[in-house]
Amino acid sequence: MKFSMIAFAGLVMSAEGLLTNPASSQVQKITDSLKDRAYVTRDIKTPDPIPEEGQEAALELMKTGRLYRYNVAPGEESVVSQCEKEICEYTGFKYCVGLNSCGSALMLLLKTTGLEPGGKVLSNAFTFGAVPSAIEHARGKAVYVESTKDHVIDIVDMEKKLKENPDCKHVLISHMRGKLADMSAIKNLCDKYDAILLEDCAHSLGVFWEGEHSGHKGIACAISSQSYKMINSGEGGFLLTDDPEIAAQTAVLAGAYEGLSAKHTTVPGPEHFEGKPTALPNYSIRMSNLAAAVIRPQIKTLEPRIETYNKRYNALVEKLESRVGDHLYIPQLTPGVTRMVHDSIQFNLDKKFTPEMVQAFLEECGAHGLPVELFGHKTNARNFVNWGFAPAEEPLPQTAEMLSRACDCRMPLMWDDEDFEDLGNVIIESIEKVLADNNML
Repeated sequence: MKFSMIAFAGLVMSAEGLLTNPASSQVQKITDSLKDRAYVTRDIKTPDPIPEEGQEAALELMKTGRLYRYNVAPGEESVVSQCEKEICEYTGFKYCVGLNSCGSALMLLLKTTGLEPGGKVLSNAFTFGAVPSAIEHARGKAVYVESTKDHVIDIVDMEKKLKENPDCKHVLISHMRGKLADMSAIKNLCDKYDAILLEDCAHSLGVFWEGEHSGHKGIACAISSQSYKMINSGEGGFLLTDDPEIAAQTAVLAGAYEGLSAKHTTVPGPEHFEGKPTALPNYSIRMSNLAAAVIRPQIKTLEPRIETYNKRYNALVEKLESRVGDHLYIPQLTPGVTRMVHDSIQFNLDKKFTPEMVQAFLEECGAHGLPVELFGHKTNARNFVNWGFAPAEEPLPQTAEMLSRACDCRMPLMWDDEDFEDLGNVIIESIEKVLADNNML
């Protein structure tokens, strides 16, 4: 029986089609694409710049030499006082005191709400080391609560810890990377167990819970103006509250000695300051006029900057989930968060990634210009095992597991949209490279 050449060729092609493994073709396609890798050329540590208006204001201020907030004539408002008013207007709080850092603000949250030496403070096991440091600074004792895969405090474990520590009267919730847990549930638990709720809003300026700016579920909160936050003065912070006693104490402890509280505009009346300048210490942790001068114009630009951040974040998430969604998990917002600020991106590598594979992924990213941080790294200040000054007394396996594969990457405002294309491609290609090297594609 004879076949024509055309028929024979068709038979061969059909056989090849039957023998071809679609999965193998996909692996080959990915392998081929990895030969021409993306590379990030911009500095991931680029902070938001100071607007020209802030630069000019700082220069004019330096010409006068009046950098001290209280060096103003009677009836005049210092630059810090003007800044405090604008922060109040943006966040919806009645009282505000500018400080030299958010860490100082966190410490004063505890001091002004009656924390006794050795008093217990419940807080997230996943946060920045400045939070347990502030608890230690206030002479408290941290009790850590597990965190979830969504990088927020675990409500179930929080109630467990409150039950186990009936003498704990303070809860300091940290909104790490701007992510809010169920703040209504947290407030209910604090009320149920007679604990004072305080909020670390260092990362959550501009984030809203049920239509209200973050920080209002607690009796007071702190925000930051450190360089990698939404407002940048290098270092700086604000304590915000609607409670007049907390506000008055904060102003005096920060450095409003003698009658200097009269030079504040966002504190309660003089009756709340009676006896305080002699009864309370002066920690000299005030904000300077220079810091406030560079902050003020940044408050005006918060909304358009947040819009840009969120637009870029959403595009990046869509790209990651469509390409490598089976290999990573992007933390989800808690229902009740009505506006988020995405100035960075976090994701958890899938559980199939061994520690060696996680390290290989980080090295792949770094080799292509993108220094992705691992929250669970042995040197990371966000890893609770590194808080030797305030160690956890109980195992925190859930948090430890999450941190072991939780990655963090900033999204600098000054980058161009094309730079975020490169950023996304480096993450995707690094994941694919590690999986390909381990025959897992």
